[in-house]
Amino acid sequence: MFAPHASRLLIIASAVLLGAIAGCGGPSHDIVGRWHMSGDANAIVWEFSNNGSVLIENTRGRYILDRDRVKIETPFAKTVYQMEFSADRMILREPNGPKLEFTRIRENKG
Repeated sequence: MFAPHASRLLIIASAVLLGAIAGCGGPSHDIVGRWHMSGDANAIVWEFSNNGSVLIENTRGRYILDRDRVKIETPFAKTVYQMEFSADRMILREPNGPKLEFTRIRENKG
């Protein structure tokens, strides 16, 4: 009597678990780190932390990820960007606006 229901529950639980595993990685892990504008080694550094905080030069804020978008809130502005990643490059694009191109800053460990 419980066998058909148990198999349905197992399928649903497996689907939920698979979705959670597939959600790991992706933009939330790609964005974490230090970035500077491409082509300008002296550009302002944007630093994204695992805990949802962002530091843009001396301005602290928060970021919230939603699939391929990131909302960045600072005391001065709230902006939503479309995100694209390719290796150590990140592009943040405002809807119908300019795009910001970044290169990841690799820390020298020696």
